[in-house]
Amino acid sequence: MTHPLIPHILDLATPVAESLGLEVVDVVFHTNQSPPVLRVDVRNCESDTSLNDCERMSRSLELALDTADVIPGAYVLEVSSPGISRQLTSDREFISFKGFSVLVKLTEPVGGQQEWSGQLIGRDDTAVHLSQKGKVIVLPRELVVNVQLNEKRR
Repeated sequence: MTHPLIPHILDLATPVAESLGLEVVDVVFHTNQSPPVLRVDVRNCESDTSLNDCERMSRSLELALDTADVIPGAYVLEVSSPGISRQLTSDREFISFKGFSVLVKLTEPVGGQQEWSGQLIGRDDTAVHLSQKGKVIVLPRELVVNVQLNEKRR
């Protein structure tokens, strides 16, 4: 379940990230820790996300959060890049990671398999398209649970 402050945090973080040439990929607020930890994943839209990108975002977002007084009490802000094993969700990510090795998990088997791996061709309104050794695999979008980058490049 998403923490109720996440939409407000996203409203603050998105323009901050855009002003720095970054994109907010994910926001998670871990309230089960003391102090709570706000984790914001960002991606550089033009090149690999650097430590400098994360530091710039951290300083700018911290100022915006403190000014807006969104989070009551003390908290820890962590800004990082999403890493390679992350799940693809947006149309932009499916375009950006075309040709990358992905793992697709389904709610029910297609062609006898509930998990498929291959090179991402793309996603449209009806399906996720993969390539396995040159053979096109079409997986119905309504059966897709998640698509994530696969560290094991094939």
